[in-house]
Amino acid sequence: MKTLQRISQILSNNTSIFIIFIAIITFMVPELFLWVKGDIQALILGIIMLSMGMTLTIDDFKILVSRPLDILFGALAQYSIMPLIAFSLTRVFHLDPAIGVGLILVGCCPGGVSSNIMSFLCRGDVAFSVGMTTVTTLLAPIVTPILVLNLAGEAIDVDALGMFKSILLVTLLPVTIGFLLNYCFGKKATFADIRLIMPGVSVIGLACIVGGVVATNGSTFFTSGVVIFIAIFCHNALGYVLGFSIGKLLKMGKAKNRTIAIEVGMQNAGLATNLATKHFPTLPEAALVSAVSCVWHSISGTILANIFVKWDEYMQKRK
Repeated sequence: MKTLQRISQILSNNTSIFIIFIAIITFMVPELFLWVKGDIQALILGIIMLSMGMTLTIDDFKILVSRPLDILFGALAQYSIMPLIAFSLTRVFHLDPAIGVGLILVGCCPGGVSSNIMSFLCRGDVAFSVGMTTVTTLLAPIVTPILVLNLAGEAIDVDALGMFKSILLVTLLPVTIGFLLNYCFGKKATFADIRLIMPGVSVIGLACIVGGVVATNGSTFFTSGVVIFIAIFCHNALGYVLGFSIGKLLKMGKAKNRTIAIEVGMQNAGLATNLATKHFPTLPEAALVSAVSCVWHSISGTILANIFVKWDEYMQKRK
């Protein structure tokens, strides 16, 4: 068990490296992850969300009640900034509808689970981070389909009801089960040991989802890869900048500013990948945008957290 926990820690600390490695290997040998599709992909995402639920406690929900304004402003920023940036970029860059749908899907998803880790690494407000991720995830079954329908509905047909059911099954249900398991068995040593392994399981699951998309649609990257990456880079970077600016505007303080920047900029691109694959099967670039976002958000989040830490060290030396 200790060995598995150490492996989990290594994977958590090197998420982006591991996912990039899997993506490269899959690109060369697609057969490795052709099995990750349909219900299997949804099951893997459900396991990732289950691991998030297993970290939630009653205290986390008490934090939501005790800091309603912080969480409210954070959730509003999450579900306004990223969708509108995605929509604007599709117009400014005149993106192909498939790429535009993928970017909008990513923008309309809740915060990514790994954002909590990044908030911890950059000395942000971890409780605020967990609160934002939890609330945006709980709101996702309703908010995400509505946003996608309104922002992408003119370009393609959007099955908002089907999307609602999908998000309900792969996010809200497993998160709830995970929380209930933690509530009932959280104090037991065996469960605590299993919980320490779950971050590594989540990283492996995310790598499998990325691998599945690369195996199926990797060749598409050669025809539109540069455009896809530029769009993702701008979307992600603007999310960080505007998220941080919102924190400054609301005078949240250094730790909260960093957290809201990371929470807004980092999306649950794994969920976007699943939704793109299931609901837009005729638009392979949409799933590819989501998969590349999985990789890039992990890399950029790590870079941003390191920048914040280095800035603290620099300012400390100046004193």
